[in-house]
Amino acid sequence: MRPIENLSILEQLIFFIRGCLNNDHKCQKNIYERYYGYALKITFRYIHSYDKAAEVVNDGFVKIFRTINKFEFPEDEQLERVWLGWMKKIMINTAIDEFRRSRLKPETASLPDYLCEMQDNSQCTDSNLLYKELICQVKKLPPSYKLAFNMYVIDGFSHQEIADKLGISIGTSKSNLAKARILLRKFLKTEAFAVPAGS
Repeated sequence: MRPIENLSILEQLIFFIRGCLNNDHKCQKNIYERYYGYALKITFRYIHSYDKAAEVVNDGFVKIFRTINKFEFPEDEQLERVWLGWMKKIMINTAIDEFRRSRLKPETASLPDYLCEMQDNSQCTDSNLLYKELICQVKKLPPSYKLAFNMYVIDGFSHQEIADKLGISIGTSKSNLAKARILLRKFLKTEAFAVPAGS
């Protein structure tokens, strides 16, 4: 087999995922290091203590490696997109579980500069939304509003899915989102970007 560095990005990802399926620790380490920044950005939207968010990321990767045999992947150019979507779902669910378990309150921590500039080391990345500025505003929201905004606007959950995951009514989910948007518009009044309107 050709040296890893001579493989295409797609071939490398296939190699490392197969290695993780065989519980290869070097492959797990590569996946962890390659996607750590991507995972931390996701969890930090829900858990605004940097240290706690990092713990959630580690818990998420443990779940990924334990359940990777359930991941069905296409060995084509769609692989990384599918992989990132699967990983994102696990990280979000892990963060929500921690949020509900700890009843975490908004904190004053901000996303470290090095992380905002960190490359995800992936072909597919979240759209560039002035990430750091957005997070700084969202973290000011009350917990229930923050969850609604993150889940609906950023992560694309439906109100039904939010209600099911959080054990609330659809009406409560919609109300929390509406209130989150009102507060964010106030927060962002003097900012250079606006929150998308409509639901």
